[in-house]
This record gives sequence, structure tokens and C-alpha cells, in this order.
Amino acid sequence: MILQGKRVALPSAPVVHKQFEAHVEATPVAVAVVCGGERVTYAELDTRANRFARFLAARGCGRGAKVGVCLDYSTDMLVAVLGTLKAGAAYVPFDPAYPAARLQLLLGQVPGLALIVASPATAGMVESAGAEVVDLQQLSDHLGGLPATAPDVQVTGDDICYAVFTSGSTGTPKLTAVRHEGWFNLMNWLKLEYHLDSASSNLVVSAFGFDLSQRALMTALFCGATQYLMASRNFDAMLAYRLLTQHDIRTVHCASSTLYLLVDWETARGGDALTQLDYILFGGEPLKFERIADWANREGNYCTLLHQYGVAECTDVATSYDLAGHRPGEQDIPPVGKPAYNTDIHLLDEHLRGVVPGEQGEICISGAGVGAGYLNGKGPDNEKFTTIVVDGVPRRLYRTGDRGYVSEAGELVVLGRIDAQVKVRGMRIDPADIERALARLDEVREAAVVVTYTDSGEAELTAFIVPAGDDLAEDDVRTRLFRVLPRNMVPARFVNIPRIPLSPHGKVDRATLADACRKQYADR
Repeated sequence: MILQGKRVALPSAPVVHKQFEAHVEATPVAVAVVCGGERVTYAELDTRANRFARFLAARGCGRGAKVGVCLDYSTDMLVAVLGTLKAGAAYVPFDPAYPAARLQLLLGQVPGLALIVASPATAGMVESAGAEVVDLQQLSDHLGGLPATAPDVQVTGDDICYAVFTSGSTGTPKLTAVRHEGWFNLMNWLKLEYHLDSASSNLVVSAFGFDLSQRALMTALFCGATQYLMASRNFDAMLAYRLLTQHDIRTVHCASSTLYLLVDWETARGGDALTQLDYILFGGEPLKFERIADWANREGNYCTLLHQYGVAECTDVATSYDLAGHRPGEQDIPPVGKPAYNTDIHLLDEHLRGVVPGEQGEICISGAGVGAGYLNGKGPDNEKFTTIVVDGVPRRLYRTGDRGYVSEAGELVVLGRIDAQVKVRGMRIDPADIERALARLDEVREAAVVVTYTDSGEAELTAFIVPAGDDLAEDDVRTRLFRVLPRNMVPARFVNIPRIPLSPHGKVDRATLADACRKQYADR
């Protein structure tokens, strides 16, 4: 089974920063970035990025080089990213919001790291990397003496533009490399398909280390619009909402769990900033539609909700679905839609053969967005990038490890991770199926199910519940689940909590929940 995306011609050199430079030439005095009290025009941002690119070129950091960026959201961050691209190098985000131990782990996973851009507030976090650490502010006099034009570097669509770390939930985080062609294709699709233009100003709300944040950071500049940045290291729903009410922001990219927080903030205060947006583009984890249903169906809500699916290894987004077409009574799981331009979705069995329409299979992605592979991967990791023959033509694809099917309407539906299934009392179970059942209970606002292990090593399920009102009685929830789920799928324990913890990427932090279970066992 194959879902084919629309074929759209790309320029001979599909390079992201060239699109930004076209806007610099066309609208030099337009505002490119707003952060705190700082407003920087396209021409000013371009000049600063060009000088940094010259600095990198003089140090030999050109095509193929990798430049780390460990900065809080700021104009300097965009200068570092654009300057790195203009030099022909690839940038690697090191998120200062990460715990120190995780940053140290990531720093050791980048082969051939040339240097790291930091600030006085972040330099100490990366000094152990062994690479040179530079501060744009301390270099301001030196950079000011460099030419204001970009270095003459020929960048191709096959060159790497950035490399981002996967979550590492199954072991050591993998550093996956994205090509210019894939990134250009993604933003070109967003621009053309959803008519984004110079008025499509964006607010970045996700952490810098998240794969989603890379297109969130650059799409506005790709379209000639204004990029708004929060002067906050960690996500702040109050600050984000205040910026949405104060400025003419039209788009937001975020994880589903971040969307819930923004919707809760608006609902509690009776505001309308979210409902007046043009688009919220979200995904990254299974959608709990019940969390946003009342808000989404609210009278006067003009915001288009784009439920999207993709993986970091294939430039973040592969499919998109307008949730206005979702009918909860008819569709248990909200679809993630049809493929982006120049992208195909393959549903394959374990032998990499196509399944029949309606049958479940592994979701595999081919096309322009497939990345360059793992820079620090070995053996089985890089084997996820493979080649199959379709209609006599070899196609490079990535095996996502997700399972899904194509609906009668031709929309992709994602069912969950193949490797997320666990054996509990001898039966294979996907915790996402239990979370969906819990979410359908009126008294449950949100739920997350994690796999924990008893002292004897036996796997069991624990459900963490955010109640809609008073705490829920464990026996009552268990009894109600017995009516809709097989006995072996009903969790052993139910824990009421005030909120679901989120990782720096804005997704459900299952590791923290599992740790909480382990501590409860230890305290017994």
C-alpha cells in the first residue's frame, strides 16, 4: 500500500537560506525577528549572519563541518544558524534547557564537531566538549570588521543543513542528519499548500533541541514573515499566550502536549488568541482529541488545526490532516492525513512487501525528506535506512518502526510504535490503546500509561490520571475499564496526579513517570 504525495518541482539548488536571502533583497527593512525588546530587520539579520559565515569560513568550517549551537532563543541564535548554513556547514542544536548530564552525553555523540556557539550563560554547559567555544557578543568587534556579504560557497540540496538528536528513549540518542533538499521541500510545501506568506508571522514555543523546532524556527523566514521568539529558556504558557495576544502572530508549531497547555490557558481565561490564529501545526505524539474537543468546536474558532506526522530522520513532517474533518464518533483515532509534496508513505509487512488497503503495516517513508542517516549510528540503526524496488525503480526509504493503516478516505492512521508493545502476563499490549480508553471516560482529563517492573522483574502497567474534577477512586476506574478492555490490558495501578510531566521537547515524559513508580516501590 502506497500513499503518494503531490510531485512539485524544486529549484536546481534547493537550499533554505537562499530563500531567506531572496526576501532580504526584496524586503530589506521588513522585521525578521522580534525577541524581548529587540526588533531586527531582514537586512540587519542577513549582514550579521554573513559576517559570522565569513568567520566560520576563515576557520575552515565549510561544507561538511558541524557547528554546535548552545544558545537560548535570541537573535544571536538565528545569526548562528543562518551563518552556519551560509558557510556550507551544518548546525547541531545543544539545548541549554537540558539537564547537565544529558548535555554531556550529547556532546560526546557528534563526530568531528568543529566548534560551538555559546553565550556567557551557556558556555559552561559545553566547555567539556573539547571543541572551541565562541561567543558572538565577545566577537562583535572582530565580526564587525568582516565583509557584510556572504562567502562564495556552493551549497547543494544533498548537503547536510542540520543534525538533531532523537529522544534516545531506547538507548543512546542518535544524531540524525537532515539534507537541504528535504528541509527546503518541507518549507516549500508548507508555504504553497497552506498559503503562508509575509503575513504568516510565527511564535516558537518548543525547545530548541526538538526536531519540530528547526522548521518552527525557520519557516517564517523562508516565507518572508516575522519570527517571534520567547525570551525564556523553558516553555512558559503564560508568556506564550501573552505574546499571542500582543502581536499579530498567525502560526504556531508545537507538540500535542504543548497544545493542551495553551488550550487550557485560553479556556481558563476566556481568551481568543488561539482561536484567531491561522494555523496550529502540531504532532510528535499521539493526539488525545478529547483534550481539545470543546475548544476546537467552540463557536468563533477560526484556527485551522493541522494534525501532522513524521520523524526526525525524514525532516520532521511527512503527512498532514485538517482536524476539521475529524468525526470522533466515526474515527477512534484521528488520522494524520496525506503525504507532503514529493513524499510517499509505504505500508509494509515484516518482509518489506506492501500490505493490502486497510491492513496494518509498518509505516515507511520515501522521497525528498529522507535524511542522510545517523552520524553516530552503527549497524542496526543505519539499517533502518534501506532501499526497496517500486514499479521497477529503486526507492530509498526509512523504516519508522510505527504501525498504521490507510483509511477508506485515503488518510494515514498511526496506531503506535511496533516496539512499544510489551508483554504483560504473556500478552502483547500497546499502552496507547489503554490511554485512549481512559481518555473516553468523562472524569478523566488526561492519562498516561507506563510499563514498570515489580521486584521480581514482572512487567505491569501503571496508569497516571489527571482527573477532570476530584480524584478518581482506583477501584471505580478499574471496574469501568473492565467493561471496554480485556482483563490483561487493565493497569495494575492507577495514580491521580495534577498534571502530566513533559520533557524539554514538550512530549509526555514517560521516564519521569516510570521513575516515580520505582520510587514508590523503594519506599514501601
